[in-house]
Amino acid sequence: MDGREVRMYTCGPTVYNYAHIGNFRAYTFEDILRRTIEFNGWKVKQVMNLTDVDDKTIRGANTLNIPLNAYTDTYKKAFFDDLKKLNIEPAEVYPAATDHIPEMIALVEKLVEKGVAYKSEDGSVYFNVRKFPGYGKLAHIDFDNQRTGARCAADEYDKENVGDFALWKAWEKSDGPVGWDSPWGRGRPGWHIECSAMSMKYLGETFDLHTGGIDNLFPHHENEIAQAEAATGKEFVKTWMHCAHLRVNGEKMSKSLGNFFTLRDLIEKGWSGREIRYVLINAHYRAGLNFAFSALEDARKALSRIDACVEKATEGEAPEWAKKHLEVFTLAVNDDLNIPRAFAALFELVREANAKGAAGTLDVFRKMDKVLGVIFFGKAEKAELPDDIKALLAERAEARKAKNWAESDRLRDEIAAKGWSVKDSKEGQTCTKK
Repeated sequence: MDGREVRMYTCGPTVYNYAHIGNFRAYTFEDILRRTIEFNGWKVKQVMNLTDVDDKTIRGANTLNIPLNAYTDTYKKAFFDDLKKLNIEPAEVYPAATDHIPEMIALVEKLVEKGVAYKSEDGSVYFNVRKFPGYGKLAHIDFDNQRTGARCAADEYDKENVGDFALWKAWEKSDGPVGWDSPWGRGRPGWHIECSAMSMKYLGETFDLHTGGIDNLFPHHENEIAQAEAATGKEFVKTWMHCAHLRVNGEKMSKSLGNFFTLRDLIEKGWSGREIRYVLINAHYRAGLNFAFSALEDARKALSRIDACVEKATEGEAPEWAKKHLEVFTLAVNDDLNIPRAFAALFELVREANAKGAAGTLDVFRKMDKVLGVIFFGKAEKAELPDDIKALLAERAEARKAKNWAESDRLRDEIAAKGWSVKDSKEGQTCTKK
């Protein structure tokens, strides 16, 4: 960590299609992680890559006979739109692979110079896993019981096949117009080299956090470590965090089973982004998540209950009982992101606020939502009341305390003339933008 800043790399989408809810299980986990770091007063420098050149993107562009960037731009724009719908905080940098080919070539050159990579007969360059003694340490691979020695040219390959993997792939006819000149001939980078090159460019040769889905652990993250540490001789990443798989109705998500959903599929069915987010985050990230429409229905009811309470919440000093719920919430999120327990603390706050009154609880709800990102605060975020409106509300509170109803009404009208609506309840005044 650099002072009070955490440097964090998250594996982003391969932009060959719309991202599905399994992808967003990982992206919402990473968002919760980022928000929790910020909740504790640290800054985050997050880099999320966009894989816009690989086997799938090339195949998709060539099938439609359009340029690679024209093909991937559609899915890049859709991805950013989806992030907004799920209230995922933006990363500081979104590097696209095709914008960083020189950095990748330079990294491959360094690996060749160090003798851990070699050029094959066809002009491709491979990483020799036997030349890197630490290979397999992240995935705890036992070389003696694995199939070894093969060359893995595909970007993604069988988890049983521990073999030399492609750093640079020689141009083939099926690549069509996609390719870049290099010291080894025309070609394009392998998938794994992309993340090593881009993460080190923006975060340094050693950085704090690297995250992704558990399916990225091997071979992708294992290969990232090998490439980076063989090139620099330094520790690549201090801490790795992976989230477990998402299943739909207890089964692996697949188009053949009819349970494959993108975010836009669910929104077209009438579910909101925050309802979907609620389901995606309401399980421990290291536990499998079972996604079901009944869970979305439960999310809708739960959020409605929260909304009704927050609507009655007011500014002011939080009561001691509300502060205790925030303490429990804080302990939960700092306990390896225990979001189910954090939600339990939120609902205890709702329960007690409904029983005792929600006066002074608004800031507690707001602090909890800095991590959760699912609470709706009405037509206007009450924390953003202009200073002149706050002053008029304070005057009106004094007038009502003195039972000066005429002055209270006059101030209400003055506030209304400025575009704000005031409601009175036993908890106090609630002011929202008209």
